[in-house]
Amino acid sequence: FIAENLILSENRTYIIEQIGDQAYHLCYGGLSTIAMGTVAYGYVKKVRFSEPLLWGLTSPVPPLARVVSFATLSLGTFLLSQVPPKVQIPVEVTQGGGTPRVQSENEVPVATPVQKGFSLQVRCPFDFTDNKDPSGPVHGIERITRHPGLWSFGLMGMGVAMLTPSVPQRAWLAMPAFVALIGGAHTDSRFRRGLGGELPEEYDNATSNIPFRAIVNGSQGNVLDVARDMADEIKPLNAAIAIGLSGLVVLRRGRGMKLPVR
Repeated sequence: FIAENLILSENRTYIIEQIGDQAYHLCYGGLSTIAMGTVAYGYVKKVRFSEPLLWGLTSPVPPLARVVSFATLSLGTFLLSQVPPKVQIPVEVTQGGGTPRVQSENEVPVATPVQKGFSLQVRCPFDFTDNKDPSGPVHGIERITRHPGLWSFGLMGMGVAMLTPSVPQRAWLAMPAFVALIGGAHTDSRFRRGLGGELPEEYDNATSNIPFRAIVNGSQGNVLDVARDMADEIKPLNAAIAIGLSGLVVLRRGRGMKLPVR
């Protein structure tokens, strides 16, 4: 699958010149479908639950493997959670929703004749108006990686792999991370050469393909300042839900696998 994508995308311009744009995309889609079909067949028939095993299939997952799984799975689901609209609590508590208080003739006027109180306001669970304008070349989860879509699935695969005792199955589940690493680097290389897209120099210098590399090496400035900016730019409730679901997966799978009845 990786080789097929690399060959077709690298030679995109030449192939389109020879057979046309529509035929190229038809060829690309067909070969990718065949490649993914063979990958799925290999998993079901050859890889799943196969030996060697690092621990028993029904045994609890070692503590260190659970910790690494939770870290990688949480990061992957966090990146994925930032794609949908911002999730918000569907009930909002508002203050000052009372009715005006009637004053008697002999009562001294007060500054605010409205009785202060609280009221509940029902709203949509998704905030479609959350459109924060980026203040620089990089914004939100792109501070972590310029390919969040690829790395979200790659890291989720790594997280599930750490809960799996089968070595071949672990290798299979780790493949999306290699797709993100190799595919992301190749996409950047093509865009820098103007093949199929573009990668502006300012954006290229401020971001990275490998997660957190641009933050750690100071490309975006002081690490603490970047962390504060990113905290303001992300969707916090989306992230909390993603991390919570990751924890539930680790807790459930960490007790041991339940093999299917044959």
